[in-house]
Amino acid sequence: MTPQDLTSRSAASEWTIADVLSHLGSGAEIMLATLDGALGAAAVPGPGFRESVWDRWNALAPQEQAGAFVGSNEALVSRFEGLDPSQREHLRVDLGFLPAPIDVLTTASLRLNEFTLHSWDIAVASDPSATLAPEAVEFLFEPLRMLIGWIGQPGRIGGVPPVLDVRTTDPERRIGLDLGETVQIVPPPADPAPTLAIPAEAFLRLTAGRLAPEHTPPGVSLDGDGPTLDDLRTTFPGF
Repeated sequence: MTPQDLTSRSAASEWTIADVLSHLGSGAEIMLATLDGALGAAAVPGPGFRESVWDRWNALAPQEQAGAFVGSNEALVSRFEGLDPSQREHLRVDLGFLPAPIDVLTTASLRLNEFTLHSWDIAVASDPSATLAPEAVEFLFEPLRMLIGWIGQPGRIGGVPPVLDVRTTDPERRIGLDLGETVQIVPPPADPAPTLAIPAEAFLRLTAGRLAPEHTPPGVSLDGDGPTLDDLRTTFPGF
């Protein structure tokens, strides 16, 4: 990318493309240090570590942020790929913001979720029809189950909060989306319910606040009495 590209606005409303790359690069550095701490290969990061990494990355020029991102992300991917079978099965990683340490698969899936969504933030800046990377989509439903209670804003839909019957394509899945006091993914409703038919990648973008009307693919429908698509956009304001 040119310097002008890097300083142009991304789909993350307050960030340039370089800001997004800086966020992903600093995030990779933080997760790598956390992973190394769990492995006993380095000291566990202490208080203020995250802030010191963010400050250092924020001080870089846009071109430096882009260049440093590539190396930082590759270092994290290489560490994940270098774990042996026993480490992949038994290692537990304390990310610092969850109630308890989590396994390697969950750790990697959270990084994949962040990486995929922010990659879209960059891609859509030059291609309004951009979608989430298809090879990642099927792996993002599990981190969504973990995060949806935090990213969904309950109480923004009037009346009795429904459980939506969500039916996705590419891949095909059927889940229930409970919009009650705590937004959560539940089993599909047994009784007739408002039905959201949507590509899987678009559903993931909806829950991440990235399904504005201009980025909604044809064929998305929400049938039955209940909330509208705009109501759902309000429930998931993004992060």
